[in-house]
Amino acid sequence: MSMSDPISDFLTRMRNAIKARKRFVNIPSSNAKIKIAEILKDKNFIKDFEVIQDNKQNILKVYLKYVDGVSSISGMKKISTPGRRLYVANTELPRVLNGLGVAIISTSNGMMTDKDARAQAVGGEVICHIW
Repeated sequence: MSMSDPISDFLTRMRNAIKARKRFVNIPSSNAKIKIAEILKDKNFIKDFEVIQDNKQNILKVYLKYVDGVSSISGMKKISTPGRRLYVANTELPRVLNGLGVAIISTSNGMMTDKDARAQAVGGEVICHIW
């Protein structure tokens, strides 16, 4: 069966693994998910990730980060859905928890954080908020 919203599935698998206090989570891989994992690693929300080559489909293995038993990720929220896309101009880019969180934006220059999009003065589709 095909998946209608793979990014939402990615966030849900991460959320479930954090609640179960898993060290890592395996997710079906795609270029968008790999880019989101890169952003999460750069912002110290996760320890690391790797792409495992499989004969059917590549697997994205995300190693979750905990500090004193508490996850580095407090919450995640999907903003754009297949039925309701949210596009913003560079002047309307969202701030997550006054800069403590990060909004992931899909722009014409690729996926990036709200801070990077503001610096490059580009808008795009708001994918999710992570704090």
